[in-house]
Amino acid sequence: MISKNISILVFSLFVTFGSSMRAFAQEEQNYAAIWKTLSKITYKKEFDELMGFKIDKPVFSDPIKALEGKEITIKGYVIPIEGYKSHKEFVFSQFPYNMCFFCGGAGPETVMEVLALEPVKYTTDPIVLKGKLKLNGDDINRLMYKIIDVRLVKS
Repeated sequence: MISKNISILVFSLFVTFGSSMRAFAQEEQNYAAIWKTLSKITYKKEFDELMGFKIDKPVFSDPIKALEGKEITIKGYVIPIEGYKSHKEFVFSQFPYNMCFFCGGAGPETVMEVLALEPVKYTTDPIVLKGKLKLNGDDINRLMYKIIDVRLVKS
């Protein structure tokens, strides 16, 4: 009887652990899918009157346009704008600081501006944020992507 109970307990633990691992893997795929969608971008050369030369303007794909104004949940890294403290405004990157766009390791589609409702503490570990996605195809002084009304989901 005890042996049967132990077998049932062990089986239950494996089922529970397996379900948790599948849920974790699905969550990670969802985060990766957002970044993958945001990478589906092309550029067109357009003359900029203010700059006086042609610049690359982003052309957002239909899947990206479908995310405009929608709430997204995304995993990435804090790239602080000023110092290493808590921030309501910062750059969020698909990659860690040493691999991010500003360090030459990735493209501009791998970073976004963040406007958080509450300050988010700087960390070198990945975090999960939730907020509304805004697209920027016109202002060359800003990033192409911005998320607003951001809340920290997981640190």
